[in-house]
Amino acid sequence: MKRGAMKILFVASEAYPLVKTGGLGDVLYSLPHALHARGADIRLVLPGYRALLRQLEQLRILGWLDVRGAAGIISARILETRHPDFAFPLWVVDCPQLFDRPGNPYVNGSGQDWPDNGERFAVFARVAALLAQDALDIGWQPAVVHAHDWQAGLVPAFLADQPVRPKTVFTIHNLAYGGYFSHTDFVRLQLPGLWWSAEGVEFHGGFSMLKAGIVYADAVTTVSPTYAQEICTPEFGYGLDGLLLSRQYKLHGILNGIDTTIWNPSTDVHLPAHYSMSRILPGKRRNKQAVLERFLPRADDAAMQAPLLGLVGRLVEQKGIDWVLAAMPVLLAETDVRFVLLGSGQAVYEQKVARLARQHPERVFVEIGYDEPLAHQIEAGADMFLMPSRFEPCGLNQMYSLRYGTPPIVFRTGGLADTVVDANAATLADASATGFVFDSPDVAAFLDTIRRALELYRQPTQWRRLQQSGMRQSFDWQESANHYLSLYSM
Repeated sequence: MKRGAMKILFVASEAYPLVKTGGLGDVLYSLPHALHARGADIRLVLPGYRALLRQLEQLRILGWLDVRGAAGIISARILETRHPDFAFPLWVVDCPQLFDRPGNPYVNGSGQDWPDNGERFAVFARVAALLAQDALDIGWQPAVVHAHDWQAGLVPAFLADQPVRPKTVFTIHNLAYGGYFSHTDFVRLQLPGLWWSAEGVEFHGGFSMLKAGIVYADAVTTVSPTYAQEICTPEFGYGLDGLLLSRQYKLHGILNGIDTTIWNPSTDVHLPAHYSMSRILPGKRRNKQAVLERFLPRADDAAMQAPLLGLVGRLVEQKGIDWVLAAMPVLLAETDVRFVLLGSGQAVYEQKVARLARQHPERVFVEIGYDEPLAHQIEAGADMFLMPSRFEPCGLNQMYSLRYGTPPIVFRTGGLADTVVDANAATLADASATGFVFDSPDVAAFLDTIRRALELYRQPTQWRRLQQSGMRQSFDWQESANHYLSLYSM
């Protein structure tokens, strides 16, 4: 690392490939690496989940930090490791009573939030704030602390009143998840009384960790320019639109990128066949066959010729899964489409998609859960990708789809609006079209747009041009990383 390199401490609750529940994990892998490639000196601090610790070797103890918890002082062991997938050191907050648990970082086996999430992430934030002040006296102090989502929202607040402190940046990945807790939790956690006001963390009688990040950080970012505008409106602001409007002077919409080494159809380690923009068809066909044969004894000619619609995502209303469930019986009745879905979420939607697969075992294929290789294979093997999110701060899957020559079908919102150009007569003529966009938030508009896509799919020359136009787009982190470096330096 060059002398004088900017020191940046990232604070987050997940990072691919160690722990990932969604796009946050992908970003916390890709963005720090993009900045490291530009000469920044990076550390990333993560909670010591059981599943994460099991993946680490060659751990070094940096020291212990004692911080306030709900029932007294909690001691956290700070570990440093060099993981082969990371170009910089990782710091892990090892606190077994809070993080040594099975399964998901945020919910128990029944899908319910861990009841002590308030304490878990308040302690995590206290420790991260101390590390940002070099409390262990290891000789590394950041110029910038970049905290992500509500789980790290208290970090800027804990640092705000320090006489000498790093600059703080807080990124909202999804405003729908605000880290809301009760006034009782606020008191039990012994959070500073000065924070308890409408101008502080108080929110409708409780408090919000995400609000803390917005109020106390020096700069606030979110993950696309359109989403930065949307969250300042009542429709998308979740009660925080007024606050965000008043903080627009420090609010920046910076589009996420994707890791183009991991997501590259010509080199992707998860694909049975590689392909490129100049030669799409053979590779995509082989990947389509592999996806179908995961669920069928063999992919016959009828299955291979039929359009394959893919979906990878959380099964929640935000993602428009109810629209998908309403549209699919119509499509199955009037077309020859096949449909493959990978995801998990609300039990009611998991049950409904599983039922749909049982009713149409030759045409609907469902895998509940998350499987990284299968996610890549669906992006490569599907003919088009369904992503009808009601709101989408940025979205990554539509970018993966474009890169893999799989035109996405999206609702015009947030990052989807910023990254997908609708295929109409004009955009097809000037080769700017990259996918299919609908403007009305309802099933009828979604269905009409799928029908438009299917019609174009039957025109191989036009379809190939559309695929190539999507694959031509650049969504690497280069431009976004430069935006962040400029912001850090302001």
